[in-house]
Amino acid sequence: MGGAAHPASGAAGTAGAAEAAPDRAELLGGDIPFRPLGIAEILDGSIACIRRNPRAILGLSVLITGVIQVLNSVGGYLLLGDRAGDDLTPDPVMRSVGDQFALALLGLLVSAYGTLVLAGLLSPALSRTLFERPAPLRQVWRDTRPVFARLLGTAAVVLGVSLLGAVVPLLPFVLVLVTDGPPAVGVLAGLFGFPVGLALMVWLYVLWVLAVPAVVLERQTVRGALSRAFQLSRRRWWRTCGTLLLALLITIFMGFLALRIPFLVLQLVLFGDGTGEGPVLGALAVDTLGRIVSWSLITPFDAGVIALLYIDRRMRREGFDLDVMTRGRTAGPDALPGAESADGLDVWRPVDFPRAAAYPPLPDRPPHPFAPPVGPWGQGPPQPYPVGTPIQPPGGPHLPGGYGAQHGHRGPPPGHTPHAPQPPRAAPPNEWGGAG
Repeated sequence: MGGAAHPASGAAGTAGAAEAAPDRAELLGGDIPFRPLGIAEILDGSIACIRRNPRAILGLSVLITGVIQVLNSVGGYLLLGDRAGDDLTPDPVMRSVGDQFALALLGLLVSAYGTLVLAGLLSPALSRTLFERPAPLRQVWRDTRPVFARLLGTAAVVLGVSLLGAVVPLLPFVLVLVTDGPPAVGVLAGLFGFPVGLALMVWLYVLWVLAVPAVVLERQTVRGALSRAFQLSRRRWWRTCGTLLLALLITIFMGFLALRIPFLVLQLVLFGDGTGEGPVLGALAVDTLGRIVSWSLITPFDAGVIALLYIDRRMRREGFDLDVMTRGRTAGPDALPGAESADGLDVWRPVDFPRAAAYPPLPDRPPHPFAPPVGPWGQGPPQPYPVGTPIQPPGGPHLPGGYGAQHGHRGPPPGHTPHAPQPPRAAPPNEWGGAG
């Protein structure tokens, strides 16, 4: 009895292990589920991609962020001069508030452009991570180099169109300021233009931000990538916007509170009371180093979220995960998707299925020989059931279509008049003198 119970328990354990083990379609890349992703899975997947390929991703991030922040610091020093080192005291800040605001806005725009470019550069690395393939820095650059110019153009178009949407509603406000118009009109134009411009900028950015991964993974043109982004985002705009907004809040918390504050404290301790060109340059160098470190760590997170949003939209709208698994089963159990090309990105290119040819028209049928054609195939009108006619006596006129006499039945002779029915005879009297 013990031997009989042992296989049953082993079978139950095997079944439980099979239920607990994740399917290859569920966790194809190990850390990123290969299926439509939730918001938390997108955020976790971006961090998992950085943890899985730190050299390639952080290397690209440091390169792009370093160039952007150094240019930003040099431009700020040339524009503000010695006032760049006195930004922690109130008087210089109040005198140069306009220049500081313009410089900060320009820095944010350049950083946003760098995030878009990095999102395109990290798309091949994320693709290789998803398909359990190595993603060294050299291979990522080899995958991106053929479309690098288109990537720069697509990122510029996405950012430029978004800014244009923000500027157009503000034109009446600017026109009133330039022409010294009525203050009431300027106030109304500002109250209307600022929220409308902000909403239009966000709407356009969310609508077209997925063009950046599309131009790299699908090898699209700039126009084709924008069209693909519109197709993928138009019915999931709110979900895409919410995910990007949540990632932005995490970025602000990580980039400013967690990473920038130590460098600001160091800048204040070392060069807070110093004057002259030396302390100004020292404070600017510490501030630049802090921005490079913080943006290098948080920009890949935003870029990975953008790339994963593109992958999620491909799965939800086009069934990309099912298509890839179908290809894998067709090629064999050990085949990796995307291995059929040199760059490994053919799997991302959308397949244009040919449309089914229309059936040829049926040949015309000849018309009905006895009735005018009224139906689609030349048939005549519906005919009623035949109605029988009374039996005619022999020698009488023959009516076509009537039914003849039944077999074995002889009709009445000619000239025969039927007898009238006779009344019943009375019963003879009985012996009692009564009837019957």
